[in-house]
Amino acid sequence: MSTLETNPAPPLLAADDPGKSGGTERRATPIPPEPEPAAPFAARWRVLPVVLSAMFMAMFDWFVVNVAASSLQHDLHTGQSALELIVGGYGFAFASALITGGRLGDLHGHRRMFVLGMLAFGAASLLCGLAPNSWTLVAFRILQGGTAALMVPQLLALINTLFPIAERPRAMAAYGATIGLGAVAGQVLGGLLLEANLFGWGWRTVFYINVPIGLAAAALAARWLPRAETRHRTTLDPLGALGISGALALLLVPVTVGRPEGWPLWTWISMAASVPVALLTVGYESRLARRGGAPVLDVGMVRRRVFSAGMLIGGGYLTFFAGFMLCLTLLLQDGLGLSPLRAGLAFAPLGLCFAGSSFFLARRVADRIGNRVMVAGVGAGLLGALIVLAVLTWSGREVSVWALIPGMMIVGVGNGLTLPSVIGAVLSSGIPPQQAGMAAGALTTSQQFGNAIGATILGTTFFAVLGSATGTGDYVNAMRAAALVGLAVLAIALAAAFVLPRHTQH
Repeated sequence: MSTLETNPAPPLLAADDPGKSGGTERRATPIPPEPEPAAPFAARWRVLPVVLSAMFMAMFDWFVVNVAASSLQHDLHTGQSALELIVGGYGFAFASALITGGRLGDLHGHRRMFVLGMLAFGAASLLCGLAPNSWTLVAFRILQGGTAALMVPQLLALINTLFPIAERPRAMAAYGATIGLGAVAGQVLGGLLLEANLFGWGWRTVFYINVPIGLAAAALAARWLPRAETRHRTTLDPLGALGISGALALLLVPVTVGRPEGWPLWTWISMAASVPVALLTVGYESRLARRGGAPVLDVGMVRRRVFSAGMLIGGGYLTFFAGFMLCLTLLLQDGLGLSPLRAGLAFAPLGLCFAGSSFFLARRVADRIGNRVMVAGVGAGLLGALIVLAVLTWSGREVSVWALIPGMMIVGVGNGLTLPSVIGAVLSSGIPPQQAGMAAGALTTSQQFGNAIGATILGTTFFAVLGSATGTGDYVNAMRAAALVGLAVLAIALAAAFVLPRHTQH
């Protein structure tokens, strides 16, 4: 018997809402049960760091460009619009292609897509490092985001497939810690690489470093991941993939470039058009599923309470976190005059709290209070943001980095409690193995969409309040305004966390 052959578990009805009682229940076709491995894959813990390297690299390359921004402006004479696209183009391509990337793994094997995605990401990173001008770099960053979307959904699907249910919380904790380490490493390691200026490469080093890591991870994954993997011989649903990517593009592209371009008319038309395109795509996907086809996104899965609330919580928290990190970076570097390295090191305690609470605390808290761990996590994020806001209000232009760090650390704890718990709850709620990649892609899409939209919403607020001013007090006022917007986003995520049932039914 293959190591991936499984035994049946209790079925869950697609239209039934776990944890919901009362009212008239709509009966639907039972979802195929999630099997439990008869003989768990022996090398699963050895291969886990290899597959987690995909998430580390994806998050590292999201945040490292913040640190390299001034170098790009100096070396490539990058204007504000191009700089926004160098940052946001990666996020747009990443978010818009994730569901398709996850579905490709379901159809052609998660091992194969992970290895191909890792190799493609390394190649795209090399092209970014070789870019001769800013607009070429924009194009290669969009390509890099698309290749990240090919490898990242596979790691969550592999965790869901290779690890028994009892071991998944620990694996998800490691996943959550990796998000934190990757995000903060983008700030800290990015600053170190820029300051070291290896071989005179400057900013190009932050992209070249992905090449040897990607080659090593692809080689180890090809050697260690099991070849015996169930594949589902259906078509990709190109119309659904194009519709989802198109709807996200119509929203994310104008959001990314709107502020530096002064919000021209086309940006508003594009954002308005994203709504009917999304609705038409959802309708098409629903009809395709009813006809027995294989949609790129199972709308019935998204309608389930655990799944939809999990997308809102994860996406909402990262909307706050991405904007919070960007605005704090601007405050520390431009407002308080810290170097990129010193500003990056100021985020190190946040990253350690993120990683530590993910790996050591989230699972223990979840064992005691179930899905209420997400209430605790989002609540911790709220508390941390409130502390930062209070410090900024109390200290004004005399604010110090040391006074901000306690609030930043509590935000990190909130991240560590929230993100792995969201993913663990959703993927353990009866998602069948043949939809693991799709589910992982949809979850990660909501999170990366939060990253992209958060940096824009909080960043736009920050710059609108800052205006043309350059004093420390002006940067403090801008950060306070951005923090207030972040608090409003966290309040929505907290409300979604209360909607979840206390315990997820497997």
